[in-house]
Amino acid sequence: YLKEEYTGDDRIRSMQVLNLRREFKLQRMQESETIKEYSNKLLGIANKIKLLGSDFADSRIVEKILVTMSKRYEASIASLENTKDLSKITLAEVLHALQAQEQRRLMRQDRVVEGALPAKHHEVDESKKDF
Repeated sequence: YLKEEYTGDDRIRSMQVLNLRREFKLQRMQESETIKEYSNKLLGIANKIKLLGSDFADSRIVEKILVTMSKRYEASIASLENTKDLSKITLAEVLHALQAQEQRRLMRQDRVVEGALPAKHHEVDESKKDF
């Protein structure tokens, strides 16, 4: 099926590439998305473009990620901009840096939730003493 979809005459292929490039351009990271989900979506579009025989540089994906990331990643992006030459940074470097920040943020959230549960439990115990 894929082979049939990604073959055909040049006019059809160029129209498919144009549609995929437009789709890529319109992508934005949703607040609920993880780095992995968003990058997989962008890479999927880029790979389809490459399957159709067009060039699509990883640097375009890097640029797209840096420009369209959710606000919660601004600190990591600013750090990358200050410490790396963005014209030479690889897609893997960007993804690793952003995934590391995402994991740290999730770990902090887990600690807050874990700390909140015993506090709530403790409040219940205190109220039982009054009766």
